[in-house]
Amino acid sequence: MRKRIALAIALTGLFACANGCKKQVDQTGFKSAINKYYEGRHVCVWPEPIKLPVQADPSKDEKARDYDALTDAGLLDREFVVQKKTLGSTQINKYGLSDKGHAAWVPDPNQPGFGNFCFGHFNVTAIDKATPNDPSNPTQYTVNYHYEVEGIPDWASTPESMRTFRKIAADTSIQSATATLVKDTNGGWAVVPPQTAQ
Repeated sequence: MRKRIALAIALTGLFACANGCKKQVDQTGFKSAINKYYEGRHVCVWPEPIKLPVQADPSKDEKARDYDALTDAGLLDREFVVQKKTLGSTQINKYGLSDKGHAAWVPDPNQPGFGNFCFGHFNVTAIDKATPNDPSNPTQYTVNYHYEVEGIPDWASTPESMRTFRKIAADTSIQSATATLVKDTNGGWAVVPPQTAQ
């Protein structure tokens, strides 16, 4: 009986060493590198900056729904403007930044008057898998990971905002992604930016 117990303990030790004695990659370094790459990137309401103030006819302009949702969230002020036409007049909406909206508005430095409502920051929640691109020279890895957006303000998480801006709902859920990381000159890791088509 004692021999069996001793054998079981020895086999358990060998199995643990076989799994744990292999050199493990420091996944904390991968997490830090990906988070650093994401620094300064935010989730934004629109894919491109828009100009404010803006006028929109709610009966014709699809963007009016966006502006109304942001008005309900307190980021925009809405006033009604009567436009005179040859055959009468129509009422349209004019939207501008509210006091609360100024805090959330991110101006576009290249286009005066343009900007977007952006918020949050990306954070890697888990490294799922890290595979060396060349096992004999493990200085570059393909890393699969999960990330989330932290710092979501109240206005972005309202049901109306989530319904109107599907991108917010998608971007603020936990997502998976893949990155290529390369060992830098300091012995740490850096993300290789994806190639853009020319």
